[in-house]
Amino acid sequence: MKKLSALILAAATLAPSISFAHQAGDFLFRAGTATVRPNAGSDAILGGNHFEVNNNTQLGLTFGYMITDNIGVELLAATPFEHKVSLTGVGEIAKVKHLPPTLMAQYYFGNAEDKLRPYLGAGLNFTTFFDEKFNNNPAVGTGAGGLGLNGLDLKDSWGFAAQAGLDYNLDKNWMLNASVWWMNIETKARFNSTVADKDFDVKTRLDPFVFMFGVGYRF
Repeated sequence: MKKLSALILAAATLAPSISFAHQAGDFLFRAGTATVRPNAGSDAILGGNHFEVNNNTQLGLTFGYMITDNIGVELLAATPFEHKVSLTGVGEIAKVKHLPPTLMAQYYFGNAEDKLRPYLGAGLNFTTFFDEKFNNNPAVGTGAGGLGLNGLDLKDSWGFAAQAGLDYNLDKNWMLNASVWWMNIETKARFNSTVADKDFDVKTRLDPFVFMFGVGYRF
């Protein structure tokens, strides 16, 4: 009986070290595919047309820290996203790159020992745009029927972000992850039309959902 009691006590002592844990002091690194799906819209321009933006997938990276067993913070990073920009009634007119680093405060449901840890997050997004270029679409140039577009520039954006995610712990270090983000991204597209002899400053909304699937490592 004494041997059994000693064995039970030893198992209880060892349990925290072999449990599946998201616990205070843990660092969480995740990597996987991140797909940005914009819900784009803009002010009407050039005969009532609007901007449209396509989806793009890149490598997504997140770096997290558990403040308590249930509260964490996380930073989203990624390789640069590149989007094709179209103008309704005209077609594809430009390409734009951006990076959307996002800082989140998170709440993890359940206990540190649970294999399945769903979580919600809210925070702040900063999106910086670069490499904005009009393409060689005849409608962009100065030839017959062209709009003479040049000088494309997009203003950087600050906005609210929200997140829902799920970690499935494979062992004490490795996990599978799925998460979805929503980001409020509003910018101004600035450019010139030599045909219209006018500078444009167009309010543009992206407000994308970002879907990320990957693996994570806890240390």
